[in-house]
Parts: sequence; structure tokens; C-alpha cells
Amino acid sequence: MNGLMADHQLERLCSPAIWAEGPVWLPQQDSVVFSDVKGNRMFRWSRQGELSLWRSPSHYANGNARDAEGRVVSCEHGRRGISRTESNGEVHMLIERVDGKRFNSPNDVAVRSDGTIWFTDPPYGITGDEEGYKSESQVIGCYLYCFDPRDGSLNIAACDLQRPNGLAFSPDESLLYVADMSIVDFPTLGRSELRVYQVDERELSSGRRFATVTPGFPDGFCVDRAGNLFCSCADGVLIFDSQGKQQGKIDVPERVSNCTFGGPDGNELYITATTSLYRRVLNTQG
Repeated sequence: MNGLMADHQLERLCSPAIWAEGPVWLPQQDSVVFSDVKGNRMFRWSRQGELSLWRSPSHYANGNARDAEGRVVSCEHGRRGISRTESNGEVHMLIERVDGKRFNSPNDVAVRSDGTIWFTDPPYGITGDEEGYKSESQVIGCYLYCFDPRDGSLNIAACDLQRPNGLAFSPDESLLYVADMSIVDFPTLGRSELRVYQVDERELSSGRRFATVTPGFPDGFCVDRAGNLFCSCADGVLIFDSQGKQQGKIDVPERVSNCTFGGPDGNELYITATTSLYRRVLNTQG
């Protein structure tokens, strides 16, 4: 696994955030867009080294993903829904309710190749006013949803998660990995693990533990072409193979929230950690 670690050092690219999250690579702009959840804004960092404000306010956007047309799909804590930024810059809400009830605070998102949008819905944006607006839960549960923007259909894909957070598909999209960080709210009974599900159309099989994450807990993560997982933890990025065995670690001097692959060759791992955006070049591609 050491072969994944190219002979490059971790680079701190910029530190503009209160809590950096949700990096997404935009190849048409040769740049990374990421959220500052607690700052209620989003930033864009270009590979030319330029940092700019991408959106403010962002409605406390958290996780972001890119769809097949290059549009940014975002989880918004403030409006408690999923939005999409069109190619002309206009922002449209795609969905904000389930059976007439408001979501908790959609947290992270993955777009499948068939166009369906999969997202997690823990309560972190409604438990206080730092990352959204304090409010009561209307759905009384933390679920993983599958939404099809083509026909507006929505279904609960998994309900066995306590505090679902990051998620990512395997390279062939037959598996969906999901982080459960419920140990934060339930120290004695909660989980600090990645779970894995078999994907059947828009449904998921019963989940099982894929890997335990320590130190800290899992937040966001990404998968490379070989099926290795790069997962956030308290002090870096843990690397697991497709069987769930830890094979390495990238040390980061701040608490990591998320990561994504980008760059012209897809071999640059962009990492959001507390205040900063980092980059590490690897011998693998996302």
C-alpha cells in the first residue's frame, strides 16, 4: 500500500474557514469548491493558487458533489434540503421535504451515474445555531435517502444508521459505504465506523460494519479506482483497502472533515480539515 503514497508532501493550500467541509473538484474550472459550514459561505480554490468567495451566504451548505453535467449538488443545513447550482450559476432547491415534513439537515451527498442523488440526514444543523437554525426534528429519525431529480421520487434507502454522515459508492457502484459517527452523541452505545451496503436499484441491503475508525470518528471520505477508501479521522486520513483493512495513513495537523480526488490526472487528494484546504499527490486516481 505504500505504493499509493507518491513522493510528495502534504500541502496547506489556504486557511479561510471556520469549519471547512465538502470539497468537490470542478474539472471545467480547474478548481476545488468547498464549504465553510460555520461561516455560512463557500470558497473556490483554483490550481493557479487563487482563492475566492464562491457563495455567501451558502445557507450553511455542508457536503457537495458533482453530477454528470458538472453541476454542484449541495446539502444545505439552513434550508434543510438539497440544492443544485446550474451551469449559469443559478441555485435551485431540488427537495426539502419527505412526506410533507422537513428533513433534519442533509449532511453529505453522492450522485450515482444514473443521476440519482443519495444523501444522509443527521440532525447537526438543527441542534444549535452554529451550523444552521436550531429547531425540532419533524421526521424523528436519521435516514439515508435516494432522490431522483428526473421524476421527483424519494425513498428511504437505509434506516439502520444512528448518525449517518459521509457516503461514497464503490467504483462499480454495487456497494455504498456510509459513515456512522453516532459515538459523538452516544459515547457508550454509538458507532465510530464505516458501514457497507449492497445496492439494489434504489434500495440497500442490510448494512454491516466495514471498518472501525479511530482516533476520533469518520466524517467524509472518498474512494479511488481500485476500491481503496480514504477516510477522515481526528488527525489525518486513514486508508482502507476494499476488504476494510487499514493500509496506511496521511497525517494532517488539523481535524479532518472530508476529502475528494481531483486535478487534471485525478491523483490529487484534496482534504478539508478544520480551517484549511490541503492537498496530497498520490499514486492512484479517484
